[in-house]
Amino acid sequence: MFENIFSKSKAQEKAEQEKPVIAVDIHEKNSLVLAELIALGAKLDIQTLEVGDYIVNDIVIERKTMNDFVSSMLNKRLRVQLDNLKRNEKPLLIIENFDIEQAKVNPNCVRGFIMSILLNYNIPVIFTQDAKDTADYLYLLAKKQERGCESLRLKRKAMSKKSQAEYVLEGFPGIGPKTAKKLLKKFNSIKNVINAPEEELKKEIGKKADKLIDLRSFSSQNH
Repeated sequence: MFENIFSKSKAQEKAEQEKPVIAVDIHEKNSLVLAELIALGAKLDIQTLEVGDYIVNDIVIERKTMNDFVSSMLNKRLRVQLDNLKRNEKPLLIIENFDIEQAKVNPNCVRGFIMSILLNYNIPVIFTQDAKDTADYLYLLAKKQERGCESLRLKRKAMSKKSQAEYVLEGFPGIGPKTAKKLLKKFNSIKNVINAPEEELKKEIGKKADKLIDLRSFSSQNH
């Protein structure tokens, strides 16, 4: 009997099956993120997505470079995308190459819009340095989600108000799950967290409060 050198070994087949699967919108095919994901070992399912640029299990992710974020913010295209994104159970926005000082608009306009995304749309935001950093986040997310992942179909179950509030707070820079729970336990709501006196915020979470204070300062200028 001759060995079929073109056939995959059981170990290879198993390794292939264990690769985390990430659905990718066809419009992302020229993105450097895809090359980085392949290098990491992800299995990509390129298709036409109705919403978002990536789907990991039931998490729908919209990716924006800093320039695209600003331009789509100004022409109001971003608002339509956010409306569609927030209809899903677990939306996520990634802003790549984030550098607010390099934006060709008033930095407070950008800060204000980000605050609106977090508070009005209830969509968490992740800021990444470059395509590799974005891919690292997506791959890590896929690895954490792969157990129990049966399909890439979107689920639209409503999250509890408490879970939503924690999820939104985790989108703030420097705020993790433990800090989000601590803030909600102390202040009861996202609105109360945002409006809390600086002294109380710093007492609860220390230096992490500085970023919250910076973000909310621009919000008052947009009302």
